[in-house]
Amino acid sequence: MLAAMPDSAPSPLSAGGVSPRDGSAAGASPRSGGDACPGTLRLHRADDGALARVRIPGGVLSADQAEALLTAAARFGDSELHLTSRGNVQLRGLGTECGGELAGVLTDAGLLPSAAHERARNIVASPLAGLDGSPSMRSWLTELDRLVCGSAAAATLSGRFLFALDDGRGDVDTLGADVTLIAEGRPAGAALLRIGTADEVYRVPGAGAPRAALLAAEEFLRAARDSGAWRVKDLPDDVRAELVRTIGPASGPAVHRPRPRTATPPAPGPHGPAITADVPLGRLTPAQWQLVTDTARRYGGELRLTPWRGIVIPGPVPRPKAAEALHTLAESGLITAPDSPWTGVGACIGHPGCAKSLSDVRAEAGAAVGPPGGLPVYWSGCERRCGHPHGEWIDVVVTPDGHRISHVRGERRDPPTTVRNDPARLAAAVAEARA
Repeated sequence: MLAAMPDSAPSPLSAGGVSPRDGSAAGASPRSGGDACPGTLRLHRADDGALARVRIPGGVLSADQAEALLTAAARFGDSELHLTSRGNVQLRGLGTECGGELAGVLTDAGLLPSAAHERARNIVASPLAGLDGSPSMRSWLTELDRLVCGSAAAATLSGRFLFALDDGRGDVDTLGADVTLIAEGRPAGAALLRIGTADEVYRVPGAGAPRAALLAAEEFLRAARDSGAWRVKDLPDDVRAELVRTIGPASGPAVHRPRPRTATPPAPGPHGPAITADVPLGRLTPAQWQLVTDTARRYGGELRLTPWRGIVIPGPVPRPKAAEALHTLAESGLITAPDSPWTGVGACIGHPGCAKSLSDVRAEAGAAVGPPGGLPVYWSGCERRCGHPHGEWIDVVVTPDGHRISHVRGERRDPPTTVRNDPARLAAAVAEARA
């Protein structure tokens, strides 16, 4: 049962949270008192009810697993499903007594293999990997998830710690993960290992790449012991540099390869045998989720959730059927072409779902949607900027003084402009910034 706690902190479930049948116990990290990331066994109290975040490593779901998530959302929550900036799924509006039953549904679907590691299974992967001539990430993804769930040390990773598996195109390498593997060759005969956002990467054999990633995460935990850092970027500069020096020589020769600064999500539409649809503001109604699930079941039985709140159906979808499938998805309200005005528009949950939000930013984002094109824009109801993108984007944050708009370029931010209580001026200012 959820205890009465502030909205900013998750509330751990009591024994009502069922452990998966592997017998592992839901042990807490020694630092877990300060880690506010929710999971499925540790819910977060929001203004619209409890929230569960279901980790989906690599964003890969079978149609049956997608069906199970829809069942859980309808049985325990508000029926909607929300995609996150790490390709995970959030269920909102949950009742405070649902912990055990929810865990049971997810365990039966294969979505909760270890209670002790459920918040540590943060792995993003290139969503088009293996579909357009690029190396497949599947063997790395399966092995890394298995290794993480089998490591006692990994159970103490923060829910914020992130692994990324990049097929070489640089898409998820832009996300600033704590440990990134980048494929070299087709198939991936070797990998480049990046620690945090360092420009130097280290070459490791492809077959041993997942284990190298896990060992890097375990080495981070040792380095973070004194500082209490949750992520590589949170380490003191000297500790972070020493971490890279420690991991690097043990991995292989250094290669200078700066991290890409601009994200390249797959454009909505056809991609070889696959089709891709983006989700406006990451929010799917039950009908939309059911349609996506049915489409995936019809063509191959799999779907992939992207870190840009999109969905890839790998297929293969026969070429004559692709246009028909995309048309049906578009009629449901999903984005199936890059010229949609919703492309690149994102927002946090905002008011009334979050008590910390100062405004209904989803409604404001919808009212300010303009012509298609331009830089991504993300609307945040407060300074926390939950779920914001990476790379180059327009940052719109609600403050007590108005909406603050700034242009973000990686680690740099231009001087902001503030618009006060004028929806027309706000929409115009956002459009100008995006252009």
